Amino acid sequence: MIPLCAPENAKLPTALALGSFDGLHLGHKKVIKAISKEPIGIPTVVSFWPHPREVLFGESRLRLDLPNEKTSLLEPLGIEQLVLVPFNKTLASKSAETFVHEILVKTLQAKHISVGENFRFGRNREGDVSTLKRIGACLGIKVSIIPILEDNDGRLSSSRIRKALKEGELKHAKYLLNRPYSFTGTVEKGRGIGKKIGWPTANLKINGRKFLPSLGVYAAWASIANEQERFPAVMNIGPQPTIDPNSLSAVEVHLLNKEINLLGQELTIEPVQRIRLQKKFENIEALSKQISLDAIFAKEILTSNP
Repeated sequence: MIPLCAPENAKLPTALALGSFDGLHLGHKKVIKAISKEPIGIPTVVSFWPHPREVLFGESRLRLDLPNEKTSLLEPLGIEQLVLVPFNKTLASKSAETFVHEILVKTLQAKHISVGENFRFGRNREGDVSTLKRIGACLGIKVSIIPILEDNDGRLSSSRIRKALKEGELKHAKYLLNRPYSFTGTVEKGRGIGKKIGWPTANLKINGRKFLPSLGVYAAWASIANEQERFPAVMNIGPQPTIDPNSLSAVEVHLLNKEINLLGQELTIEPVQRIRLQKKFENIEALSKQISLDAIFAKEILTSNP
């Protein structure tokens, strides 16, 4: 896997693609492709962490791709390192020219910079692509400005992917991402209630910065980290309105026709289709009966979505 590093630890000089690249859709890949085979400079993706809006406006900004997930997505694109620039108020106060000179030129020794045409940077977002081209021309740095990629519904964007996931539209999210959406969590010990009613579940601890689909019951594929085999599964995201109305939202996964001790394992989940919204049932028996129907439906969905 390609290294994830701070600017001062990067391999130099660089040919860099600069941006958030959250979701890493086809538009992002065009920006990255511009520098991936540059003969002068290590092909590098440069992003900020945390998201600037978290620092400037206190917004919670969940990520479609966490940094460690992004490295595995970038490697097949010819990228050799992912550099995360720590974003803080000191960095936010720097002018566009100072940012380029101090971070991109002095620290990263950029020989080629690629950005999307809507890229903004520097204090109060004062810099745009024309600013970057002007500075690059003065310093002898090649600058590539990549047009925004659009489809019939407008420009491809991380916001559209988030909207699809919020609405439980996994097929549309897959189209926008050009790959299945997935997330990974560590299986931790639960209360064992699912097992008591005949539906044992793996309770996943997910990184709190990861963007998850909306609440509901899903047909999903599950796989153990670093293993090829995938298991058909039913997944629930949300609280337990029938068993414990005051419970916190959780991610629970039941493997269909498979019993494995998963405690402590890293489990990667690829939700395929939302089966239904969450519902409070009259009793445990009614809930168990509904889960049986969910399992049948999930098998049908996953059989047609191998």
